[in-house]
Amino acid sequence: MTYTAYVAVSRSESINNVEKAFAQGEEQALKAAYMLHGKLVYTYCRRALDEPRSMDVTQEVFISAWRNRHRFDPARGTLVAWLVSITKNRIIDNLRAERRHTERRDARDPAELVGRDPIEAIAEKLLVADALRSLPDRARRVVMLHYFDDLTHRQIAERMSMPLGTVKSDIRRSLMQLRSKLESAHE
Repeated sequence: MTYTAYVAVSRSESINNVEKAFAQGEEQALKAAYMLHGKLVYTYCRRALDEPRSMDVTQEVFISAWRNRHRFDPARGTLVAWLVSITKNRIIDNLRAERRHTERRDARDPAELVGRDPIEAIAEKLLVADALRSLPDRARRVVMLHYFDDLTHRQIAERMSMPLGTVKSDIRRSLMQLRSKLESAHE
């Protein structure tokens, strides 16, 4: 299947097709995976590294993922979660290498210098952002108005000229979809 064929279908179908093709080693799957998830991986790198190193680590992540694609199983989790896991490890490896080369000896692990919790927190935020992008436009807007703009259901209904029950249903369905997507990312 060509790259153009991957993007011609809906985003969720496209992601599923890319994940399957990636696991099977199809030639265009690496490019398609990079087009879908490259920005997310780079953003994660950029939170912990400078720009040139972020670009290098992003490239390393996709090369490593492609070389080890036989380890990726779409049935066990999403490609984006697998890539975020690889990215986290590459960032930590990069920070350790930097520390060795600058000969700043410290009793602490370089992962602790940046803080493992901030790296984990960044990964979580990126996974939530990716999960939000997977929602239909209206549902994503309703969820963001409720949780990020702190509007009540009634305020959202008025702002979007929607029935109150539809707003509540959109939020409920969206939260279930987000939960499912995030749980599969942690498996």
